[in-house]
Amino acid sequence: MHQRHQQGFNLLWSHHSGDTTFRLSLNQQLHNTEYSRPVRNMSEAKNIIITGASGLVGPLLASRLLNSPEYRLVLTDLHPPILPPNVTHPSNATLLQGDITSPAFITTLLTAAQPLHAIFLFHGIMSAGSEEDYDLSLKVNVDSIRLITDQLRLTNPGCRVIYASSQAVFGQPLPQGKITDDVLPTPESTYGCHKLMTESYLTSLHRKGFLDVFIARFPTISVRPGRPTAAASSFLSGIIREPMRGVECVVPIEDRGFKSFLASPRTIAENLVRVLGLESGCLPVHRRVIQFPGVSVSVQEMMDALGKFGGEDKLGLVKEVRDEGLERILRSWPTDFDLSTAERLGLVVDEGPGAEGIVGEYVRSLGKV
Repeated sequence: MHQRHQQGFNLLWSHHSGDTTFRLSLNQQLHNTEYSRPVRNMSEAKNIIITGASGLVGPLLASRLLNSPEYRLVLTDLHPPILPPNVTHPSNATLLQGDITSPAFITTLLTAAQPLHAIFLFHGIMSAGSEEDYDLSLKVNVDSIRLITDQLRLTNPGCRVIYASSQAVFGQPLPQGKITDDVLPTPESTYGCHKLMTESYLTSLHRKGFLDVFIARFPTISVRPGRPTAAASSFLSGIIREPMRGVECVVPIEDRGFKSFLASPRTIAENLVRVLGLESGCLPVHRRVIQFPGVSVSVQEMMDALGKFGGEDKLGLVKEVRDEGLERILRSWPTDFDLSTAERLGLVVDEGPGAEGIVGEYVRSLGKV
C-alpha cells in the first residue's frame, strides 16, 4: 500500500511490506555551512547510501553532503533515520527505515539508490554491547556487511565502500610509542575481533577488484551529543556532556593519567568527505586501512578542559568508580598513533593543546562560552 501526504514543504511516503515499514521523508529547510560545491545538473547527482543514519556520524556526514546539489542520499537505520535540519537540499534525501540484517531489506535499500556511487557503512553494535551479546554482534557487525557487499558486488561492481572500523582492533601487548601501520592488530574484545574480521573481508573484496574499499579506523569520538552509548569509551564524552547538563558522570577507571585517542565529531565528518574524494590507488590493493587522526589526551586533561570551558563547579559532577570489565577493554586499546598515512592523504586533526580543542568546540556549540 502506498500513501502520499503533502503539507507545505513536507512529504511523507510509507510503504508496508511484510513486517517492515519504510518511510521516506523530505523536509524543505535552509542552512549555511562551510561545505559547498559548484552547482551541477541534477542528472549528474551521485547516489550515496549511509547506514546507521540515526546515530552520530551518519547525520553529520549527511549534513555536509546535503549542502551540495551534487549528492542524493539514502539514509537508513533500524530506528527512524535522521534528516539533518537546516540543510540546503533536503529533497535530495530519502529516509529508509529497516533491518540491515535482512537480505530482502538490503535489496530494497540498494534498489533505492541506483545508480549507486558510494556507500558508508556506519551501523553496528558498540563495544560493551558486543561483549554482552556475542551473537548479535556477529549478526550485525559481520554478517550484515557480508550480505550487503555480496549483493553490491553483483549490482554495482567497483562501487566505493567506506567502512567505519575502530582502534579496538588492537590489543596488548603494544609497542612503546605511537602505533604505526605495521603494528599487527590483536583484538581483546568481541567488538574489536568482529571489526577486524570485517576489515579483512572487505580488503579481500577490494583486492579481487569487486569493490573500491576504504576502511576508516576511527578514534574514540568525543564529545558525542545526546545520551550515553553502549560503548566502553562512552564516559569520554559523558565526562564533558553530562556535567554541562548538570548531571553526574561515572568514570569507570581510577587513573587520571589514563590516555585515550580522541577526535571530535566535526573532524570525523570532514575526513569522511575527504576519503570520499580520494583516488583508489592512493593505498595498496591489499592494505585499505586509514587510521583517522586524533589527539592523545588523559582523563586529567579532559577534566582540566571541563573546568576551563565549563566552570570549576562542573568537576564535582565527575565520579570515579572502577569497573574492572570496562577497564580491561579500555586498557587494551592504543593511546597514540602515527598519522603519516592520514597526513599524506590530506586528512585533518583537531587543534590542541590536549583536549582543549575538542572540549572547547563542544561547549561553544552549547552557547555556554
